[in-house]
Amino acid sequence: MKLSARNVLEGTVKEIKKGATTAHVLIDVKGITITASITNESVDELGLHVGGKAKAIIKSSEVIVGVD
Repeated sequence: MKLSARNVLEGTVKEIKKGATTAHVLIDVKGITITASITNESVDELGLHVGGKAKAIIKSSEVIVGVD
């Protein structure tokens, strides 16, 4: 698989929270949790399951930074 995105973070599926149509997939990347919102259909098609390997692919033209 080739992607134009430069931020590909490999991790392990920590939790999948399915809603009516959308699921929140939590991926553990070296102790940091990345959350993705995808369709329930995508979860099934990708065969995602807790403990399985997955990649969080981040493509954005902007990065927002905040501090307290």
